[in-house]
Amino acid sequence: MPVAPDPVDGGVPLRVLSYNVHGQRDDTAALAAVVRAAAPDVVVVQEGPRRFRWRHRSAALAESFGLVVAAGGLPSLGNLVLTSLRVRVTGTRCRRFPLTPGRHLRGAAYADCRVGNRATFTVAGSHLSTDPTERPRQAELFKRDLTAAPHPVIAAADLNEEPGGPAWRTVADGLTDAAEAADRADRLTYSCANPRRRIDALFVDPRIDVVDYDVVDTPLTRRASDHFPVLVDLLLPATA
Repeated sequence: MPVAPDPVDGGVPLRVLSYNVHGQRDDTAALAAVVRAAAPDVVVVQEGPRRFRWRHRSAALAESFGLVVAAGGLPSLGNLVLTSLRVRVTGTRCRRFPLTPGRHLRGAAYADCRVGNRATFTVAGSHLSTDPTERPRQAELFKRDLTAAPHPVIAAADLNEEPGGPAWRTVADGLTDAAEAADRADRLTYSCANPRRRIDALFVDPRIDVVDYDVVDTPLTRRASDHFPVLVDLLLPATA
């Protein structure tokens, strides 16, 4: 993927990476190298630190990427939003989805951001349940937050579901699927060992242009996690 483009027609470029890091159980040096090579402005992490020493571990993960923590961690059950110093965070919040007894507690993280004085946006990250009976309700709650966001939304998630499923349709409603916009919906995100599903997605407000999209499949990404990262170049609408 080329370097993020210069502003066009008043738009503001933003590079976003969405990455399920598999609890950092794989090659962490490869993981850091993958993210640093991508040079993103924003990274949305799934399966980040969510238990003991989560603040320290989240900060260490961000530092390994050359970024800082914006939102998430334990309050959002391992969803993290990380940013470069180019992005200023103006507000954050987290959500925990209702717990189904015997299931894994999940949530979402949100950060309201600015790039200079030229563009505002809300970035959201979540990781929905593997249980098809639990997942649609989580998608509804996530979508409610996206709809209420104060700025154009960038929503990145491991949906644990492929396009066309009920949770996917709920989250995607009214938003642009970046893969489809770039005509790359055939790029599969899971698993690295046997790519067969597109369950990691990035959706954007229709006011945001998708400039480029890639599922990064390299020897490093196959060592870094069990999911491939999704890398997207966007053009944000300039603030009037």
